[in-house]
Amino acid sequence: MSADAKGLRSTALQEIFWTRTGLLLLTLVVIAGGTLLASSLMPVGTGKTLVSGVATGSMVSAFVGFWQTLITASASQRALVAPVVEESRNALRELSDEYRSLNQEFFPTHVFEASAEPDPAFNHLLMRDLRETRQYWFRGFSARHAAARLLVSQSEWEVRAIIADPQEASAISGRARYLTRQEGAEANYDAVQQRLHFDVHIGLVGLYLARTRCTRVDITVVTDPPLDRVEMFDDSVWITLYSDTGGAIGLFPRSLRFSGNSFLYTMERAEFSRISNSRYGRHFLITPETDRNDFRALFEQVTGRALSEEDFAELETKFHEFRKEFAMLAELRR
Repeated sequence: MSADAKGLRSTALQEIFWTRTGLLLLTLVVIAGGTLLASSLMPVGTGKTLVSGVATGSMVSAFVGFWQTLITASASQRALVAPVVEESRNALRELSDEYRSLNQEFFPTHVFEASAEPDPAFNHLLMRDLRETRQYWFRGFSARHAAARLLVSQSEWEVRAIIADPQEASAISGRARYLTRQEGAEANYDAVQQRLHFDVHIGLVGLYLARTRCTRVDITVVTDPPLDRVEMFDDSVWITLYSDTGGAIGLFPRSLRFSGNSFLYTMERAEFSRISNSRYGRHFLITPETDRNDFRALFEQVTGRALSEEDFAELETKFHEFRKEFAMLAELRR
């Protein structure tokens, strides 16, 4: 017997014994029992036969009434209560689906709090999204972490990177103020700015070294980059909240992951397309065929500084040192 059938039978029995019908059946059983007892004590004769007949009739009526009530209650349960229960379940299911859809559209699938060290769980999930995507779009400051991720993986992507323009002081100042707050009273603002310029330089070298993993690398340098970092894949978008001044302070700020069905994903994809396909900022292209001389010319256009062979070798060494340290701390290879 199924669970639903057992539930219907249990409800029907409760209705029998806890309603007026049940009380009537109990009365008939008591009358039948009493008359049977009375007939057994009476002497043989016409009166005893009459009393026995009344007892037998009452017992039969109670038996027939019991089963009739049971069948009627079960049928009523199926005809009246079961459809209402099923309709309620459908309504709850539709409401649940609606809330789930709203969650996917407006709420993050994952939240990672600020930390002083790279969060392996954050990096494992982001690397999974990177392995499963064909397009990788990055908007941030220097793209050195993005380049390190590309070199660790073995896939092939179309990459778009929107980074700070190192020739514009306003493009550097926002991140410099953030890092100065992180480092406290001992921070040297000029030294922080110099370090940020260096980060942009090794980020450019890293994107050049990762060109063999990409069909193309479109680079846009902008004078007013948003403080928050955005990494977009085919089915998700990641927001790293450097602007979250009210949250916990850490070298790696609070990060949120949204699905490809979310409103934020649609909005950020449109913003990427607007910046990458407009006159906003300066645009550059690196392909697998870009040689070192071409890159040196591109580097000078982006930074305003000439890049000698010795400078390139030094930046390449510094980038690989950064990549190895980052890959170990973030456990990118596990």
